[in-house]
Amino acid sequence: MVSPLVALGVDTPVLAAPMAGGPTTPALVTAAARAGGLGFVPGGYRTTAALAEQIAAVRSAGVPFGVNLFAPNPVPVDPDAFRRYAHAIAPDAGIHGVDTPAAELVEDDDHWADKVALLLSDPVPVVSFTFGIPQASVVSGLRAAGSLVVQTVTSAAEARAAAEAGADVLAVQASAAGGHSGTLTPQHTPAAVPLEDLLGEVRAAVPLPLVAAGGLATPAAVAGALRAGADAVMVGTVLTRAEEAGTSAPHRAALADPARTGTVVTRAFTGRPARALRNEFTDRHTDAAPAGYPALHHLTGPMRRAAAAAGDQERIHLWAGTGHRHATEEPAERILRRLASGI
Repeated sequence: MVSPLVALGVDTPVLAAPMAGGPTTPALVTAAARAGGLGFVPGGYRTTAALAEQIAAVRSAGVPFGVNLFAPNPVPVDPDAFRRYAHAIAPDAGIHGVDTPAAELVEDDDHWADKVALLLSDPVPVVSFTFGIPQASVVSGLRAAGSLVVQTVTSAAEARAAAEAGADVLAVQASAAGGHSGTLTPQHTPAAVPLEDLLGEVRAAVPLPLVAAGGLATPAAVAGALRAGADAVMVGTVLTRAEEAGTSAPHRAALADPARTGTVVTRAFTGRPARALRNEFTDRHTDAAPAGYPALHHLTGPMRRAAAAAGDQERIHLWAGTGHRHATEEPAERILRRLASGI
């Protein structure tokens, strides 16, 4: 087990990944701790005030927890490519009354400075980062405030950069993971390196504790990752149907649909590579979608929200890892304890 986490009261090496946009709730974070592990409040796509409320809700339960932030690593979109894509997806968006050709091109940093200031002024046990590596001053500031710093990496080169920035622990994410890849070069689709091989490459590159992530949805897979050199594992997709998860109804239904067997890595929804269940939108637009985050995220956001409200599975991001068939509708604590049963 990762010794820094043991000091925080974590005694089971199965952690719950931060799933931004709804799936991870304070109840899910708390359930992860009740199972002996750790959960993360996702800061992505939230205002600073909303993040503070979520932190307060988990803190009131008196359990160890972490907070995850999207570190700035923007991929500016070409304005002409943005407009072409806005017109290309207009028929899909128009089904729900959304006018994408009229959309404004929005680039932002997800309230980065304010969220970092919040975590420095009101420290939490663990802070993790994905999408980018923060400046060393941010990392050192959080460590000085008493937070353990975890950095998501997808290669040995990224692991070395994270170690140089001062990270305490690395979350090693393989391409099998559902949702966004944490790659530092999102203009490229990450290589499909098996998790156990990736762990070996990172372990050879840096001496830091490693948390394995990506496609882990069974006790055997969890045990295999630990044997391959991980000190702990982090699971996400397998929790998306948990009772405590805030996953939307159409997303839950799609995960349970035996006809949806395939996943695809696509930038069609956000301009950043992410693994999802295939649907009509990914089939039509994956090849044409330009790299451009967060511009494409903001472009497709109104369509996705309207589609989710209408129960339309074909125009929402059905984030899912390769182990999605193992997601079950039951209490999260039971799922997490089962995953740890083979250790």
